[in-house]
Amino acid sequence: MSPPVESSPAKLLDVRAVAERLDCSTRHVYRLADAGRMPAPVKLGTLVRWPQQSVDDWIAAGCPNIRQLKGGRR
Repeated sequence: MSPPVESSPAKLLDVRAVAERLDCSTRHVYRLADAGRMPAPVKLGTLVRWPQQSVDDWIAAGCPNIRQLKGGRR
């Protein structure tokens, strides 16, 4: 019998880490999120965090407008 596979917990990024990845200001990250143009953050009480994998996948895809991908309004 093989040992159980441990999955690593999803890493969450704060706004500063996301801003560094995008080479922009933290305010711009909030604007992108509020406009639905990037992956939605996870809210943990008063904390706002983004799953690292979601942000990395979004960047790798060329930062497409998330709202348009889901068929939403502009």
